[in-house]
Amino acid sequence: MSEHATPRFARKMDFILSIALDLGTTSIKAGLLNQNGELVHIVSHPAPVIAESLGHLEEPSRATGVQEAPQQTPQTYQIDRQGVSEDATQESSRAVGFSRYPRSESDALAYAEIAAQVLRECRAQAGPCVTLGLSSQRSSFLLWDNATGVPVTPLISWQDRRGAHSCDALRAHENEIRQLSGLPLTPYYLAGKLRVLLQQHPHWRAHLTQGRWRVGTLDTFLIWRWSTGRYFITDASMAARTQLLDIRTTQWSPTLCDWFDIPAAILPSVLASSRLNLHLDNGLVLQASIGDQSAALIASVRSGSAEALANLGTGCFVARYAARDHLFDDGYLNTLVYQDAHTHLAREGTLNSIAAALAPYPVAQCEFQDLAEHDIFCLAEPSGLGAPYFNKNLGLQFSHDVAHLSQQAIAALLLEAVIFRVARILEDMHRDAPLERVYLSGGLAHLASLQQGIAQCAPCGVYRLVQGESSLSGAAMLAANLRPGSLRDARPITIAIENRKLPDKFRHWKIWLDQCCQP
Repeated sequence: MSEHATPRFARKMDFILSIALDLGTTSIKAGLLNQNGELVHIVSHPAPVIAESLGHLEEPSRATGVQEAPQQTPQTYQIDRQGVSEDATQESSRAVGFSRYPRSESDALAYAEIAAQVLRECRAQAGPCVTLGLSSQRSSFLLWDNATGVPVTPLISWQDRRGAHSCDALRAHENEIRQLSGLPLTPYYLAGKLRVLLQQHPHWRAHLTQGRWRVGTLDTFLIWRWSTGRYFITDASMAARTQLLDIRTTQWSPTLCDWFDIPAAILPSVLASSRLNLHLDNGLVLQASIGDQSAALIASVRSGSAEALANLGTGCFVARYAARDHLFDDGYLNTLVYQDAHTHLAREGTLNSIAAALAPYPVAQCEFQDLAEHDIFCLAEPSGLGAPYFNKNLGLQFSHDVAHLSQQAIAALLLEAVIFRVARILEDMHRDAPLERVYLSGGLAHLASLQQGIAQCAPCGVYRLVQGESSLSGAAMLAANLRPGSLRDARPITIAIENRKLPDKFRHWKIWLDQCCQP
């Protein structure tokens, strides 16, 4: 355990507004929001390790379109390095007539026990406060026994790719699925994976429909567990990331459930994200429950403002609130951020697995002036380009061979790829409605070269959020009925000496990327 907190004697006058619990992929954290808008007494434990396996070799569907016409696109080069991209493994498997769909699972019961322990340790410092806000990793789910509460499957991670079978089978409905759910047809979401599991294990369907078993995302499981089964619920933001919710009605879609062959009756009730007033067995009152990225947006950006958030972590998402009831059909995600009296939507672009691309290289040693030193373009998303492209065939690659370059030079190219992708998403959002500011958060946002590169290429002002733990903060704010973005603390990114070559390279990079994406 690690605890980052001011000693109790220095905090004895704190008035605690809410307790927050963040159910992350790699760590589980809790913290207290005090009257000054500060997160204090933060407790953190590692989450159970996610075990990854390739599973079984299976024959590909004839609908996958493996054989493609020759493409007139620029030649690209990939680094010969093991463990960078699972897509490379999948492509080599397809070449011999098979496809691998990796599994990603962890111990669900251990996760629940660690979450309860973290919450107990933090609550011990909360005094009389019983108001709880919950932030959860999206799309991870499990099945459990309704009588005993014991998990009957591991916690199946959002990273698990078994749902690729469903994507292959439902490709003919792809456009309609996006229109209804606001999401592309990809293996990340619950619907595709659950469809595969129920087809592989027909008796599981019977257990679920007869009420002997339950299925739900991590929030649903823990709320059910901490209420001795009284509440079988989820909030609209988490439900939206199952790919079974109609994003317009915020109810389970009969059409989506039919296509994915999942009975709507086995799914939890969908509630608003705040003012839940659910009394738990531990004496706490759950007032807010929300997806982790939604919580980060709530902590960082004011709803209805000309602002965006770029969270740079394991992956990256760039999001801004959308006008009410406005849905986009341009490749960007339509994200349901949260629901209170209204449904709050956002437009979201994504970069996949950027931390994995950067990890082997000395990115921390790169100076801002090191950028744009070579006429080589790069993409830095090992598991394929995210929104708005969703191109699994374009991942970690370069426009020219980089074998002659130093490790630091390659690091600079990878940083450029992240900078340019973020800046282009911001350009698209700015074109739709003017942006004034973007706020940078996440573990990679501390890199000065990344900050300054985005600041020079973005169409708006760039700021670095000072406060950490944005998901915890957002959940705490929602539980305490505070206005989104009202506790934000940010500093502007200033550029002492401009890198005059970087904007010009950005312009040429966009042309190269468009050519790479041509069918």
